Amino acid sequence: MSSTPNPQPATGATVATGSSAADQPRRTRKVGIVVSNKMEKTVVVEVSRTVRHERYGRYQKKSARFLADDRVLKAQPGDTVQIEETRPLSARKRWRVITIVTKGRQAVSDTADVPGSEKKVTPRAVPDKKLAGKPAKRAS
Repeated sequence: MSSTPNPQPATGATVATGSSAADQPRRTRKVGIVVSNKMEKTVVVEVSRTVRHERYGRYQKKSARFLADDRVLKAQPGDTVQIEETRPLSARKRWRVITIVTKGRQAVSDTADVPGSEKKVTPRAVPDKKLAGKPAKRAS
């Protein structure tokens, strides 16, 4: 056996000796809707996709939830965000919010601030269950 190194393949492929940003694969990005932001610096993002069933050929909607890091604390429930894969940040958190694509609808917490809510609702008289079906007594 000879101790000469193996020659380079003739196809022109080169062996990467150093690690650079160009050699590493791109990080996966996904677009989803923020479901919850109740944790500190973390949001839950739901990513939906359609998949064709192997046997029946019908399309199914599948979704997955990812915990994403939100250091800026700008993402609110209902927002569409873009998340990117990153190193493990905690036990389940491996994604980071990159941008907010669209803002969701803001929930109205109090109807007093909404114009046109001046309409007053009068409470209905609820009949007593014991007296239901009995004729009313006359005052004598």
